[in-house]
Amino acid sequence: MLKQIWESHGGRILGVAAGIFLGLIYFIVGFWDMLFFAFIIFIGYTLGKQRDLKLGSLFPWARMWEWLTGRWRMFK
Repeated sequence: MLKQIWESHGGRILGVAAGIFLGLIYFIVGFWDMLFFAFIIFIGYTLGKQRDLKLGSLFPWARMWEWLTGRWRMFK
């Protein structure tokens, strides 16, 4: 019985649980602190997803370094 409910309404159950959790954080620490906390979690999720999918770095560091060194060569 519980397995059927979980399979058909699992997303809604998790959504309500997340809403209750975020609501409690809102009441305990405040709105802006909750948003900052959610932003940190989003950054962690994004970086973890990049690593799991083996997409490489979030920023193209090598290409940015080449562009910067090319721009500043004229001053040498």
